[in-house]
Amino acid sequence: MLLAIDCGNTNTVFSIWDGSRFIATWRMATDHKRTADEYFVWLSTLKTLNRIEADISEAIISSTVPRVVFNLRVLCNRYFDCRPLVVGKPECRLRNPPRVDQGTTVGPDRLVNAAGAFDRHGGDLIVVDFGTATTFDVVDHDGAYVGGVIAPGVNLSLEALHMAAAALPHVDITKPASAIGTNTVACMQSGVYWGYIGLVEGVVRQLRRERNQPMKVIATGGLAPLFAQDTALFDSIEDDLTMHGLVLINEFNKEDA
Repeated sequence: MLLAIDCGNTNTVFSIWDGSRFIATWRMATDHKRTADEYFVWLSTLKTLNRIEADISEAIISSTVPRVVFNLRVLCNRYFDCRPLVVGKPECRLRNPPRVDQGTTVGPDRLVNAAGAFDRHGGDLIVVDFGTATTFDVVDHDGAYVGGVIAPGVNLSLEALHMAAAALPHVDITKPASAIGTNTVACMQSGVYWGYIGLVEGVVRQLRRERNQPMKVIATGGLAPLFAQDTALFDSIEDDLTMHGLVLINEFNKEDA
């Protein structure tokens, strides 16, 4: 079975693919100091608690945090007796390589999202990922990643507001009862909620203008359903897009192996 690992700046997701579906998905906080042994104990405990008897024989990793990759490699080598495929490394082939400025390194998460979205929706896409950063990935007609936009993430913006202004509290993101806040928390929530809807709609409008053609918009990330309440922008919301892309990339690399 395949162990797919998506390591982001905030959380790391582990999913087990049995060849037809994901039979388990677990999430932990990303920490570059976590050892391979700690990963294994955590995974083994969850597998036992969920009565999952899965012999992992292959693995693929997408990581936006380079420092965690070493211990994830050790985890796969030591405990699953396999060499993991790492998206973004030269040995990991892509069906449609990115077309960007020479010397530019594209985030593995963006490559994986492009692969997953193209498989499900075809080309000419904008993938909006609500993660630690809010990213917009432009996928060409043939599935290649051709550039995009990076904006501060929603929770990152709220945290920066709290840290920079002593009088402003830490608040969680939620849909406000109205745009006009009548207290400090409501004002902050309104600013972030409606501000991000405006940001996403504005960026997508500009991307479509520059591409000069119709483009579907695919949303992913934990906060996508929240913002979808007040915009008709998204053609699809998919919480497993990254994992789907990892499975596709792994299968493509096995074709000529």
